[in-house]
Amino acid sequence: MTATAGIPHATRPASEDYGPGVAGFEASGGDWDEIAREAIGEERIVVNMGPQHPSTHGVLRLMLEIDGETVTEARCGVGYLHTGIEKNMEFRTWTQGTTFCTRMDYLAPFFQETAYCLGTERLLGVTDDVPERASVIRVLVMELNRVASHLVCLGTGGNEMGATTVMTIGFTGREEILRIFEAITGLRMNHAYVRPGGVAQDVPADLTDQVRAALPKVRGYLKDLGDLMLANPIFKSRLQGVGALNLAGCFALGITGPVLRSAGHPYDVRKAFPYSGYETYDFDVPTDTAADCYSRVVIRLEECYQSLRIVEQCLDRLDATVGAPVMVADKKIAWPAQLAVGSDGQGNSLDHIRRIMGESMEALIHHFKLVTEGFGVPAGQTWQTVEHPRGELGVHLVSDGGTRPYRAHFRDPSFNNLQAVSVMCEGGQVADVVVAVASLDPVLGGVDR
Repeated sequence: MTATAGIPHATRPASEDYGPGVAGFEASGGDWDEIAREAIGEERIVVNMGPQHPSTHGVLRLMLEIDGETVTEARCGVGYLHTGIEKNMEFRTWTQGTTFCTRMDYLAPFFQETAYCLGTERLLGVTDDVPERASVIRVLVMELNRVASHLVCLGTGGNEMGATTVMTIGFTGREEILRIFEAITGLRMNHAYVRPGGVAQDVPADLTDQVRAALPKVRGYLKDLGDLMLANPIFKSRLQGVGALNLAGCFALGITGPVLRSAGHPYDVRKAFPYSGYETYDFDVPTDTAADCYSRVVIRLEECYQSLRIVEQCLDRLDATVGAPVMVADKKIAWPAQLAVGSDGQGNSLDHIRRIMGESMEALIHHFKLVTEGFGVPAGQTWQTVEHPRGELGVHLVSDGGTRPYRAHFRDPSFNNLQAVSVMCEGGQVADVVVAVASLDPVLGGVDR
């Protein structure tokens, strides 16, 4: 095709500059709309949303072809946040790997840490040796993290639709949980608290009282969110029937998490393939059949209440196991397990330092080699999954028998769930794209790992 056919103002054929079959235009005067319409035969507008856009949940690029206000084609562009985390883990010890994977999905760090450590423990053959108290602590921080993550999802989604109060309530409720994380790990995010063999250190003595005091506040914020959103006619008109993805579509695209459960399938890794003792906790898996954005909001709110049920059971178990170990007994794996919070921040306990620096040269040598070289992991490979706030998180670990992972690869749910963007958005309005992407709750740190 040449761009000059029937266009009196064009100066030369496009094929001279652009090659055969490539549309190009050069015109002087005339109406550009008439030129484009006559040459292409249709009115086609391509709009880029992102990668720097307040509604794309990070550096996600959405390429939208629109006809008026209707989206005729939607595609995702990822990779703008690429950090090389998986490759970097091949050059660090197995313990140091937690400091990398915790940074992937920065809204749900404890899930990546736990999945990675469970896989490492399976390769080491110490799964049954992990102390019960350590498993309870892992469940506690994960379920609190699930609530915090969902609050960000609901809060940012509301803000993107113009409901600023939804965001302020969601983030205020999340602050209650971040204070608990700070008391446990010393950090609000990127904790690296879960370690192969257990956790880095025990929880503070007054933690259960602190959590019990915070739970009614968090429930209050969840109730406020439900009252503000679920019966709001404007909110319902924006979400109901929007971003629909039925069960067949979820299965075809490998969608998991709240999006899958909104289509009626009660798949939850905590029930299907229990880990960390989840089979001993009493909780339900909420589902719906509407398979739209509104049902995903309802499911996430209900999941928060179910997580708080699990948290209460964890608190009772922590009270019953005070003083119990939180790391495997094997000193060739248990590093660091002597941490304490002192006047200069978090570090090794004074008793541990006194022993390795003044009492035992062998202990100092062992500590030095364990910290710098790490422990060896028998050759083999394993696959471990956990129920992440956004779906099924999997980790494939390969060991060649050395002190570093030969390969670490994560199946991040945000990456898989983004496949649904085109199905959910095409045929809808441009404004519905914002709602549909928010209902997927993607976090680009996990996508571009």
